[in-house]
Amino acid sequence: MRKDELLDAAEELLCDQGSAALTLAAVADRAGVSKGGLLYHYGSKEALIKGMVERLIDDFDELVSTQPGQTYTERYLGATLAAVRSGRLRRWAVVTGASGNLFLLAPLREAMARWHREELGEEPDPRASQIVRLACEGLWDVASHDPELNSEDDLQELESRMKALLKPRPS
Repeated sequence: MRKDELLDAAEELLCDQGSAALTLAAVADRAGVSKGGLLYHYGSKEALIKGMVERLIDDFDELVSTQPGQTYTERYLGATLAAVRSGRLRRWAVVTGASGNLFLLAPLREAMARWHREELGEEPDPRASQIVRLACEGLWDVASHDPELNSEDDLQELESRMKALLKPRPS
């Protein structure tokens, strides 16, 4: 069994039944493997949760890398909007909510620091880029709790306005 299949089973369990239902036995059962098979890859519930957090980070990094844009912030904005539009946010909400432990969220804190510092000094207007990245975080957070809040027209308008902030100002 691949690690991704175990992580998928854990995420599905979280989405369907909440963090109280996340036990190694329940994940193994959902994945169709023995508990020993699960423990071979993830020696504890904490290791499993950390694996889910790390995979979410990797997924977002991949999404950023595939977005069009000349600057990191343009790609970050595109990735955020793609995540909002696709409904990927529920995974983030349930996984990070299940951790309940600062140690388990350490990879996410490190990724956030990297995402908000990445190439910032290389941006045409670093402060505008910082504002857009922070706005993306707010959009992400609100959309994870209320995915129906913004229509596609709303998202297009938000995207247009944030991209306008990123345009270099005349000297």
